[in-house]
Amino acid sequence: MTEDSGTKKIRKTEAEWRALLTPEQFHIMRQKGTEPAFTGALYQNHEDGIYHCACCGAELFQSDMKYDSGSGWPSFWLPVSADAVEAHEDKSHGMRRIEVTCARCDAHLGHIFPDGPRPTGMRYCINSASLQFEGKK
Repeated sequence: MTEDSGTKKIRKTEAEWRALLTPEQFHIMRQKGTEPAFTGALYQNHEDGIYHCACCGAELFQSDMKYDSGSGWPSFWLPVSADAVEAHEDKSHGMRRIEVTCARCDAHLGHIFPDGPRPTGMRYCINSASLQFEGKK
């Protein structure tokens, strides 16, 4: 693992990511895949705590910013901090969307949509496989 000075980006080889992640996580987080709706382990999680990046452990979302969007994936109206995630234009699959990645390791997390609740109006639609949940102690 190497870290770029200043940006604190985590860089690993494809082999290192494959060794760290399950095949499903690797497909989603490193190859920009998605899990089927309503199947993720954290989709219906209602415990208090923090959602971390499954690749690097960075804090991404708090449970009090999670809501049931009915989409089939964990949905949040705001990340834990402004610099926790990054947004990128995604023109794959004949659509125009905004991809969400982990700011620290560039892992694909999901997409952002402008149909969420107040106060942000945003829906961060995130794959369960991209997240690790840490409940409050």
